[in-house]
Amino acid sequence: MLPPEVVNLKTQVLLKEISTEDFFCLVNAMFEFDEAKNMMVAILAEFKADIRQQRKATDQLLLVYNQLLKMAENLYGLSESVGNSSQITENLEYFNSATDASLDNYDDLIYVSDDENSVSETNSPKSSRHLATTDQFYDDGRVAKVDEDIAFNLTLDEVAKKETSSNRKKRSKKKHIEKKEGPVILWFRRDLRIYDNPALNLAAEQNRPVLPLFIWCEHEEGPLAAGGATKVWLEQALAALSKSLDVRYHTKLILRNTNTSALSELLSVVRETGARTVIWTALYEPLLKQRDDRIQRELEKQGLDVHIEHSYLLHRPDQITVAGVGARGIGSVTHFMECCKSNPGDSIGKPVEPPKFLESPKIWPASHTLEALRLYKMPVRRDGTRVDWAKDIRESWEWGEDGGYSNLREFLDENVGHYENESSRADHKWTAVISPYLHWGELSPRTVLHEGFVGKIAAKFRRKLAWRDMSYWLLHLFPDMDRNPMRLPFKHQAWSDDRTHLKAWQKGNTGYPLVDAAMRQLWRIGWTNNYMRHVVASFLLSYLRISWVEGYKWFQDTLVDADVAINAMMWQNGGMSGLDQWNFVMHPVDAAFTCDPKGDFVRKWIPELSSLPDKYIHQPWKCPTGILARAGVKLGETYPVRIVENLEECREQSLRDVTEVRRKHSRGFIDPQHGRDMAAIPCRLLGIQSPKANDIIMVPLITRKEFIYRTGRPDATDNPYNAVLKGYVSRERDEAIERLNRVDFTASTMKEFQQRKERENKQNGIVDPDEVGGGRGGRRRGAGGSRGVALQRRTKTHDQFTKV
Repeated sequence: MLPPEVVNLKTQVLLKEISTEDFFCLVNAMFEFDEAKNMMVAILAEFKADIRQQRKATDQLLLVYNQLLKMAENLYGLSESVGNSSQITENLEYFNSATDASLDNYDDLIYVSDDENSVSETNSPKSSRHLATTDQFYDDGRVAKVDEDIAFNLTLDEVAKKETSSNRKKRSKKKHIEKKEGPVILWFRRDLRIYDNPALNLAAEQNRPVLPLFIWCEHEEGPLAAGGATKVWLEQALAALSKSLDVRYHTKLILRNTNTSALSELLSVVRETGARTVIWTALYEPLLKQRDDRIQRELEKQGLDVHIEHSYLLHRPDQITVAGVGARGIGSVTHFMECCKSNPGDSIGKPVEPPKFLESPKIWPASHTLEALRLYKMPVRRDGTRVDWAKDIRESWEWGEDGGYSNLREFLDENVGHYENESSRADHKWTAVISPYLHWGELSPRTVLHEGFVGKIAAKFRRKLAWRDMSYWLLHLFPDMDRNPMRLPFKHQAWSDDRTHLKAWQKGNTGYPLVDAAMRQLWRIGWTNNYMRHVVASFLLSYLRISWVEGYKWFQDTLVDADVAINAMMWQNGGMSGLDQWNFVMHPVDAAFTCDPKGDFVRKWIPELSSLPDKYIHQPWKCPTGILARAGVKLGETYPVRIVENLEECREQSLRDVTEVRRKHSRGFIDPQHGRDMAAIPCRLLGIQSPKANDIIMVPLITRKEFIYRTGRPDATDNPYNAVLKGYVSRERDEAIERLNRVDFTASTMKEFQQRKERENKQNGIVDPDEVGGGRGGRRRGAGGSRGVALQRRTKTHDQFTKV
């Protein structure tokens, strides 16, 4: 039998006192996810039995059953076959033995009405759905065994498998373009490469002249999408692509700069050349997609063929759904990978070789020079001299797709073995350093995935492609993710507006060497590794308490790989308002044990501290005055003093800020059973079937435990869930053991031989004369005298290290 409260709800839904949707939501609110799934199996089975028992089932009974079955299919991936007798019996026995569930806490929900798009608060559960929550999704970095068989950990055979006949038919149909006169315009955007470029291959297959075109219309790129460093990169990438087209195909790249629109420039080129076909690679930022949709409609209205290829991501955002997986755990990369596996969308396939030939037009349209695009603008001093601030950026990178592939192969051939456990190191090049090449499409993600199949050791590396794809899916779900918090109550979070602190952080003058070294590296070469981005973000957000929006803006301007989707997702997660509230905060000093144990990274980017001993390189304020003087360091003169000193107090204020938001502004946005934050997401965007177009689903989010704890205890002074990481504390221990073993190798060998000899004697019944008369622990000192004591001391020290 079903539990009494479920039976009561069943009666109400059959009497039309509540809707089927309300019934489904209430059952899900009463139980944890797996329990609710099993209960729904039992409910569907009982409904099915009722239908069979009645000679003529009522319309309401059939309607409710079909609606529940559809909802269960969407949320749990269930099908009609779930109602087998053994499983039903097992489920009913489980629930009959369970304690009664209560609906007392099922209130304060939010919903979207039929004719409103805004979220409002109510005490009615109408049009809302609650999902059970979990902590079983990994936040960052680690690859669990359970993940080994899901997307992004696929075997090479699975990625490179032959297409089915139906897929081949679709592809051949898509690539068949009606023969027309005039050249084909190949509109380059963020696919600035020749290898594995489906748009280039499709253009070449038309057996007509191909006109490569790049249009720069800066105001259409969207706010902050075209930062200073990315434009420097783009200028170099266009030069490299132009050279590649010339060398390989004896053709050229047409450049156009416009202040009006990309559409007007495209139409101008069409008029000049008589082109009747335009091909491009899709982009997925909401503003750019809307622009491209308008361009496609206008071109087709004028009789042009438009063909769009998809190669910027492995998984298109519009093809991702939670069907068969559920929305529980959204924002976690593990959850996203499961969605990709359950709903694969287009086949990933294998990288394609570049076309062998590219026919050039007989008449070329006008083209701007690369300098006329005005991508890199040097500031001018009062005396008229120009400031070449991008000099270090230009000298630090190998440009073009060859440079990207070179970095990728160097990583896979030499450094991938360090990546699994040491990707955080700032003092070694143990990361691939390919993000800017991916951003501008000089490397395709499919090439990276294909090359990355070097065994299980590269699973963590391939996982980064999942993070990239997921960021665009989240931007698809939250189009204003780069401006507004995804957790709506966090728009009320208090932030510091200290501009002096912000400027010190931006320029690398905080007084904390690890933070400053990373920020100076960012300014000089436009890049720093992922771990260091976490370090500087934690300092800005959790210690200076400055808004994630400021960090996002600065990264967009200074990173050569600046990406709206990735940056917004990462900064929101770090700033507590993203879907995945990362359960870690990087301490600006302790993190050095992980990423820069000897201080080499700091010495490279802050040469004024280069003479400090390792012990003080990350905390010069603790260095004795005499040692500082000998190193040529004067705090406050040659290197700044710390802009904040009491880090624990700063972090405590950050906790209070979040607690205040959750207590005062989160009514209806906190799961009453588990205390986790919730987000309202339209069902249609998640691929969940819903009777009403504007229905939303309330999705519980990964919420940091220290926030849940302090929300219920705002005056507490303890924090059992402190999220501050202490760095890799065992590295110093490991190095000490290695040093001890090297110095005392002979002593260690002698001890091992002595212990083995004692074991053999004991087994053979032989008594060591030194042990006679000593009693417990009373061994007499042998002929070795004090040397034996010293040996014991050294080996004891070794034992203590190994037991830490």
